[in-house]
Amino acid sequence: MESNGIFASLTPNEWGIFFTMLGVAISAVLAGIGSAIAVGRAGQAAAGVVAEQPDRFGNCMVLQLLPGSQGIYGFAVAILILIFSGVLGGDTAALTLNKGLSYFAASLPIGFGGLISALHQAKVAVSGIHMLAKRADGFGNAMMFTLMVETYALLSLIISVFLVLFA
Repeated sequence: MESNGIFASLTPNEWGIFFTMLGVAISAVLAGIGSAIAVGRAGQAAAGVVAEQPDRFGNCMVLQLLPGSQGIYGFAVAILILIFSGVLGGDTAALTLNKGLSYFAASLPIGFGGLISALHQAKVAVSGIHMLAKRADGFGNAMMFTLMVETYALLSLIISVFLVLFA
């Protein structure tokens, strides 16, 4: 049985480029989607509080922005993959299938870790924003609760960075 499809004719270098670029997309897009949804949810809660208590704007804004960090982490890993793979510099001659698969694997922790942690961080941020509506002095507590979820985004980032560096 002979296959004449486009994938049947790819060289190991082209497969390497394919999986590298898939990794770039996974790290940036999944973490970015998580952050976009999370910042949107927290923004909705913040708007409700600020509508009645405009003096809480700054604290609400900080809590809204925290789940956006995962998108930044995913973007940073995508850039690292582009740089270390040679794609950004245009030198992909040494990019093999195994190397491409390594970069793809490196994208998974921040892609999925960023997506999931951002969604959960949004829940905590929204709760913190609701707390600010009742207690002006609750900002420190709300920050600590929200930052605890950030720990897992940072762990995902660190694993992805190490996987890129040692791919």
